[in-house]
Amino acid sequence: MILDLLRHGETELGGGLRGSLDDALTEHGWAQMRQAVDAAGPWDVLVSSPLQRCGLFADELGARLGLPVQREAGVRELHFGEWEGRSAAQIMQTQADALGQFWNDPYAFTPPGGEPVLAFAERVLNSIRRLAGEYAGQRVLLVTHGGVMRLLLAQARGMPRAQLLQVEVAHAALVRLHVALDGQLHEAC
Repeated sequence: MILDLLRHGETELGGGLRGSLDDALTEHGWAQMRQAVDAAGPWDVLVSSPLQRCGLFADELGARLGLPVQREAGVRELHFGEWEGRSAAQIMQTQADALGQFWNDPYAFTPPGGEPVLAFAERVLNSIRRLAGEYAGQRVLLVTHGGVMRLLLAQARGMPRAQLLQVEVAHAALVRLHVALDGQLHEAC
């Protein structure tokens, strides 16, 4: 399966850890995503996170391309618990040590009340393996989140788990992976 990953654009409530918060896109965010896919494709299948910052754009694109959109709960963003909606600067004011531990090794430290990155990784990778089996040989566009893309790119690049947050993924970034039937990921050049 050829898997194109598209991160959502800028959201109304701005930066910080958005996680499971269901923010809407700004007009600029819509424009970022439209521009990202303008010369891309074609795709056989559109899949999206259920959160509106991904799903509403996927619906618009699907209507334009005449393709149905499949919602995939497994590719939602990491849930950040008590840190949801807060910026790194805000968290630093009261939990600097905890934030440092998370940045240094997100697999080894879970934000208070949040989803462990190991569980997040298992959820995302299980979804990708299932999609690879279902859409073998097809081109799939997955509209998703920065954390999902960081995870998949880190896996494809063979990076150590502690370096997960070193993977850069801008708003409306579009990258291509090749996914083998066994779920092995390879970044396209």
